[in-house]
Amino acid sequence: MVEISIIFEDADIVVLDKPSGIIVNESDTTIHEETIQEWVENKFSFLKFYNNETINILTNRIPEDKDSDFHKRSGIVHRIDKETSGVLLVAKNESTFIDLQRQFKERVIAKTYLALAHGLLEPSEGEINVPIGRLPWNRTHFGVIAGGRESVTNYKVLEIKYLDLGRKGEQLSLVEIYPKTGRTHQIRVHLKHLNHPIFSDPLYAGRKTMNQDRKLLSRMFLHAAKIQFYHPKTKAEVIFQSPLPKDLDQFLRSLKKKQ
Repeated sequence: MVEISIIFEDADIVVLDKPSGIIVNESDTTIHEETIQEWVENKFSFLKFYNNETINILTNRIPEDKDSDFHKRSGIVHRIDKETSGVLLVAKNESTFIDLQRQFKERVIAKTYLALAHGLLEPSEGEINVPIGRLPWNRTHFGVIAGGRESVTNYKVLEIKYLDLGRKGEQLSLVEIYPKTGRTHQIRVHLKHLNHPIFSDPLYAGRKTMNQDRKLLSRMFLHAAKIQFYHPKTKAEVIFQSPLPKDLDQFLRSLKKKQ
């Protein structure tokens, strides 16, 4: 089982640094794959069950309903895509789980991602506000469609890089992303909608572009860099960050500055 780095842990929350290439939640399609959920279940005792008369001495609480969302998801509050790396929140008890889910629903939690997008993204700052839904003709893909769910993403271009491919080079935009909603594949679909798909995105960059990208970078360049929220018990505002992984950092350093 892959080892996951723990950014922070106390009696109520665990903040994980998820590596690329591992799925977050278990499902019927992940039977033969490692998942973050499996790792959490093996790592932490707060998910073990006791009879109704027994108090969990580790948390000093009577265990919650084993059929609750908290236990079904092993305390994992939100999801990030398989190839996306970075910050992931886990709740150690049901009250914390419910409070963090409320903060997500009310858009209290602020998330920051880093992405490398194809082309020169202009304007350098902006908001993408278009609805997203599952594509009727391809149920594994999402897109901007009429009748989709409200989806809002703010962004800021940090730097323009240049990919030198000889006679056919390309500008790339390093972008800081601030999603205000949490739709499946939201950042990826929104950047694709602007005709600036994420570098090495296997679903939305297009087959020819993706095949070329994968010769240079074997994973999608999308990283959950920071999360900010109010601690469910102390009510203090907290911020947790994940540094850019080595593979993304090395690839970024290999690119030239804007010509």
